[in-house]
Amino acid sequence: MKKFKYIASVLMSAALVGCYDMNTEPLGSTITADQKEATINANPERIEASVSAITSLFYRFGNSLGEDNHADFGYPAIMLLTDSRGTDLVCEDIGYNWFTQPVTYEDINNTYWATYLYWRVCYKQLYTANSLAKIIDPATTDPSLKFYLAQALAIRAFDYFALAQMYQHTYVGNENRPCVPLITEANMDAAGAEGCPRATVAEVYEQIMSDLDNAILLLENTSVTRDDKRYVSAAVAYGIRARVNLVMNNWADAAADAAKAIELTDATPYTAAEVSKPTMSDIDDHSWMWGVLVAETDRAVTTGICNWPSHMGSLNYGYASVGAWRRISESLYAQIPATDVRKGWFLDENGLSVNLSAEQQAYVTEEAGCYPYTQVKFGTYNDVIYQDLNANDIPLMRVEEMYLILAEAQAMAGDPAAGAATLQNFVTTYRNPEYVCNATTDVTVQNAVWMQRRIELWGEGFSYYDLMRLKKGVDRRGAGFQAAYIYNIPDGDNALIYRLPKAEIEGNPQISDDQNNPAADAPTPVTE
Repeated sequence: MKKFKYIASVLMSAALVGCYDMNTEPLGSTITADQKEATINANPERIEASVSAITSLFYRFGNSLGEDNHADFGYPAIMLLTDSRGTDLVCEDIGYNWFTQPVTYEDINNTYWATYLYWRVCYKQLYTANSLAKIIDPATTDPSLKFYLAQALAIRAFDYFALAQMYQHTYVGNENRPCVPLITEANMDAAGAEGCPRATVAEVYEQIMSDLDNAILLLENTSVTRDDKRYVSAAVAYGIRARVNLVMNNWADAAADAAKAIELTDATPYTAAEVSKPTMSDIDDHSWMWGVLVAETDRAVTTGICNWPSHMGSLNYGYASVGAWRRISESLYAQIPATDVRKGWFLDENGLSVNLSAEQQAYVTEEAGCYPYTQVKFGTYNDVIYQDLNANDIPLMRVEEMYLILAEAQAMAGDPAAGAATLQNFVTTYRNPEYVCNATTDVTVQNAVWMQRRIELWGEGFSYYDLMRLKKGVDRRGAGFQAAYIYNIPDGDNALIYRLPKAEIEGNPQISDDQNNPAADAPTPVTE
């Protein structure tokens, strides 16, 4: 029988830490409760290790494309990939920019590395999460097992949410369109042997919401708490569900989830003083709810240059430091008031930032030669300039995002005054004391929140998804892109979504080429 080699056989070759012995056949989907208990009792340390493995897959170098591809470093690469497709993160098409394909939209070709990276990063993590979910009884009363199962379910929801946003247009209006193959612990063995069809957008989101509902229930009913912020807490699970509800336009639910996340977390927003210098590199910062915990010994770090700070950073050694600078859109920068501390997250037109120390400013001006509008939002590891020890932690969720979700959702749920007040209070308290939100309708408040999201969450992997869910299209005019890549792509254009990888179509007997997303024409450059 032909194997479903892309989502199953390839994933079977991944490091299966935890539930399965590499020298034995996987337990079948009909495993009994007694068999599950026996397996867990015999391998308790491997169950725990599998949870750690799920988190480690967020940032594993060479795990999807191999070590020849220096952009292959897990979910942070997806963050850069998607931001590079949008309007607010500008970067040159040069030999040192490994993310040229999403800048130029060459990645609409389903044989290119970008769609393979996206697909493999998510499905490899999904396979590990499914393996864990398969062995733990959902009715378990064991506090540790409840916590472990919650991790698998929450991160599975996170991965499917990422896939759904890139392999099909946004939820609203596209519910019945084909999305991605939906594989859980219940059908993973069958999918490996027989393949798996594309589920609809609605079906994928139904699974996402079910997983998050169950993860929240488990986390709220266990005495086990996380050791550090690489694991999902109840507050984080509510935060992920708030994101999903926002995309689904479940406004009241999004507001309730964001409010609950704020209530449950001990995270508080960075103060203006704290972000008046390059920062956001430490998972222990009080603003972070969830993140990628990076060790100096991680392979992505020991490569020196095959990691997120190398491609994003402006004050450390790496690809950015030799010309692949990440810059803010010039038109967006112009809209940030001088009284907003975040203006200093980027160099101005003269290459200066009030947020930099004398030493940092001298480096970016005299040694690095950073372009105007280059980001200096993200600091270096231990605040050391021009080092290749790029062991920065990477944010997956900061509490600031929850306030922005709350403001938008309140407005769109029918109370624009409440949404405007939430936004006003957040910005004046933490970023710009002179900010005034003049928006009075649901849509104008939503747009005001979007502007704040573009600034606050710049470079953290949200901007492209916001363009998609708000149906803005991609309008790069005035941003500062090279002339060949100034696009104005309307919402709904098939260039905005990925086609399933060619190898998936060839290896999955239940998806034919004519069931893939339509091929798209390359965008045509426009004038400023």
